[in-house]
Amino acid sequence: MKTLVIVTHPNIENSRINKAWMQALQNESTVTIHQLYNAYPDFKIDVAKEQELLMEHDRIVLQFPFYWYSSPSLLKEWFDVVLSYGWAYGEGGDKLRGKELGLAVSTFGPEQSYQHSGYNRYTMEELLKPFQATSNLIGTKFMTPYILNGVMHVNDEELARSTTDYVKFVTTQTVTVS
Repeated sequence: MKTLVIVTHPNIENSRINKAWMQALQNESTVTIHQLYNAYPDFKIDVAKEQELLMEHDRIVLQFPFYWYSSPSLLKEWFDVVLSYGWAYGEGGDKLRGKELGLAVSTFGPEQSYQHSGYNRYTMEELLKPFQATSNLIGTKFMTPYILNGVMHVNDEELARSTTDYVKFVTTQTVTVS
């Protein structure tokens, strides 16, 4: 299975978590790493190139830090222009149908903050529903998201464990949600 990991972090060089995850995947022969902010610093996305990349892979993993209850803005722009009507959805829009779509998300807040009783008042499952709805629309199989909460307090041992788990998620994870 060929996997495309789309890393969308506006400052990856200063990211401890997302950078470690990305670097751990570099030795995986079945994984292609694609950094959106490096590829499109001007936000002018090459739609044909992106669609070709998607077609070449069986699994797509979107890796990003959780910003303002969503993804960084370049990933939203990518959704808007790449997943077009007639290509990804709508009449004739079946190019991604049957592929797997996963999310790898890091959050600043601790896990308990993403509970109904926490300060965010919603669970991560609820906050990630728009991504799942997109997956449903484009006909992909939505994978159970990989989430690391409280990144500011992750020690080196926890980061190493998370990185190992993340590589397994990207290369072998098959659990999907409906």
